[in-house]
Amino acid sequence: MNDYWLIALVLAVIIIASLAFYAGKLLRQVSAQKLAQQQAELAHQKGLAKHDLKVFSSVKIIVRAMKEEQCDYSEGCWRLAVLLDSLKLSSELAQQFPAIFALYNEIKHLSILESRKQLAKKQRMKEDYQRMTVEAKLRNEIVIELDLLQQYFTERMSILKE
Repeated sequence: MNDYWLIALVLAVIIIASLAFYAGKLLRQVSAQKLAQQQAELAHQKGLAKHDLKVFSSVKIIVRAMKEEQCDYSEGCWRLAVLLDSLKLSSELAQQFPAIFALYNEIKHLSILESRKQLAKKQRMKEDYQRMTVEAKLRNEIVIELDLLQQYFTERMSILKE
């Protein structure tokens, strides 16, 4: 009976040691996976930040052009709204800059480029009038928002560069 208990004890120790070794191996695999996930997430965040920095540099140029009246507000707001919507690390910008997005939403259905050239003169004038009316109504608010937007992207660019 002693030999039986000795064999059972040795077998139990071997099984426990094997299970402990296997558990240790699994724990190392889990920690390696967590590390790989963290590195992948960090790389993803860096990619998003790089995209946003590119967008902010474009926003900076458009805002400056609008302030210097090199770009009319309709075109500028159209471009800004599309760019701001493409940001990956910022959200709810439509609530922060409502006049810019309001102008965009009022004119986004109007014809541009080739489709505009195809319009009859009367229809083109009607669209121009509609665009100018909305632009005039929102002009003061847009001027204020351009300053706020400039401050916003300056802050965000400094954060993203870190």
